[in-house]
Amino acid sequence: MQQRVWTEDVDLSEQNLSQVQMPDPAEVAKTMARVAEQSQRVVQEFFERQASPEENGYSIMDPTVVMRAFQEFAQQMMVNPATVWEAQMELWQGYMNLWQSTARRMLGEEAAPAVTPDPDDRRFKDDAWRESPVFDYIKQSYLLASRYLQSCVQGTDGLDPATAKKVEFYTRQFVDAMAPTNFVLTNPQVLRRTVETGGENLLQGLSNLLEDLERGRGQLRISMTDTDAFDLGENVAVTPGAVVYQNDLMQLIQYEPATKTVYKRPLLIIPPWINKYYILDLRPKNSFIKWAVEQGHTVFVISWVNPDEQLADKTFEDYMFEGTLAALDAIEQATGEREVKVIGYCLGGTLLAGSLAYMVARGDDRFKSATYFVSLVEFTEVGDLSVFSD
Repeated sequence: MQQRVWTEDVDLSEQNLSQVQMPDPAEVAKTMARVAEQSQRVVQEFFERQASPEENGYSIMDPTVVMRAFQEFAQQMMVNPATVWEAQMELWQGYMNLWQSTARRMLGEEAAPAVTPDPDDRRFKDDAWRESPVFDYIKQSYLLASRYLQSCVQGTDGLDPATAKKVEFYTRQFVDAMAPTNFVLTNPQVLRRTVETGGENLLQGLSNLLEDLERGRGQLRISMTDTDAFDLGENVAVTPGAVVYQNDLMQLIQYEPATKTVYKRPLLIIPPWINKYYILDLRPKNSFIKWAVEQGHTVFVISWVNPDEQLADKTFEDYMFEGTLAALDAIEQATGEREVKVIGYCLGGTLLAGSLAYMVARGDDRFKSATYFVSLVEFTEVGDLSVFSD
């Protein structure tokens, strides 16, 4: 995949400034013209969206929910001042150690750091974060503040688990956003790249940002891939197949056999309805569907429709009747086989679990084996998902 970056970070071990070649002025002028044009379009679309709030779309984060969670957190902090005082004393002691160690390093002495990043923290892998006293101080100062904020959250009692989860999650997002690696003047890699390119990397990064804003019509929509790199049926989802059944909620695809003989029982795959059917058929070298047909399975896959307002009244139960059970009937019609093997993927596995319970209660034994790919069946602990679904 091709990941978009807003500044092109390159790790340069040594830089001879006398050999730096400034960018072509014509190219810089062309980039500036493109940035100006994009900026004008982004601003115009932003104001158009403000004038039509009903078209702003769905936002997963409700500001009132976040505000309420932090209000409850603040109230509990006032009830437990000892916890806050203990965290502040630890922060003060950490800064005292940092100032002392930095002063010793400035004098050319060896000094142990006051705080170190986690071994798997890739943000501070560049040598400058250790070798430069200035960047080392910036790094440690950030880590101390980060540890202080998160310890205050984790050490506050009296919050119900759901609220505590929200406060911890959004505090972590804030702390990560404020990392010095996210800012030009406090990121040694970006500074070196800026010197090398004469600032052209920053212009290109700004251009990338404006393209992401333009794509979201004034809202940030970060591009993580080259959207023009894939063509359905050409370099993605290339395993041959055809639609053999459809209804309001789905189409059922049957894939062509790749062997002279096939197993008696067909294989049905139920993907999540938040992914396309080809989530398991991306490219030939890593396509599960291609592999399955090459092993002699007759593979069927449900392709869920993208629901609109016409399907607003459809329920989980409808997905079971018009998805799982309708697929079973269609497979028997297409192959003459009543018994089927099934795979449930992600939310498709959740749907499968509910369907199996329904079928057992009614004596329906058409599924002879069931396999689950990364499926949640028990939802007591769902991780960060609980922050958004309450």
